[in-house]
Amino acid sequence: MYPCIFTPMIARTPPPPYYAVIFTTRRTDRLDDYEKTAARMVELAQAQPGFLGIESAYETIGLTVSYWKDLESIRLWKHQADHTAAREKGRSNWYKEYTLRIALVEKEYSFSEEHLNH
Repeated sequence: MYPCIFTPMIARTPPPPYYAVIFTTRRTDRLDDYEKTAARMVELAQAQPGFLGIESAYETIGLTVSYWKDLESIRLWKHQADHTAAREKGRSNWYKEYTLRIALVEKEYSFSEEHLNH
């Protein structure tokens, strides 16, 4: 089991429309510097224009969803130098396989048990 490097919270996003980048992974056992690099990628993404939030979980497969204002913001993040280097290390060391999907979020529904008692 791999420790979670992200805050276990649901991202607070603005009203749609916006984009979701869905990153699904299966990791190798070669995880040198993985947590440190992943934490740094979150820091860098949060500083990128157009970044809206992130959610992540890992059991048998990893699932990270990052939220972005528009496709241009996603494109700029893809080409950010440190992110490019991390992606290459992921391909050579950390991942057995991955799939990345980009989706337009058109609607959003939410529930919070906290609101039941108010």
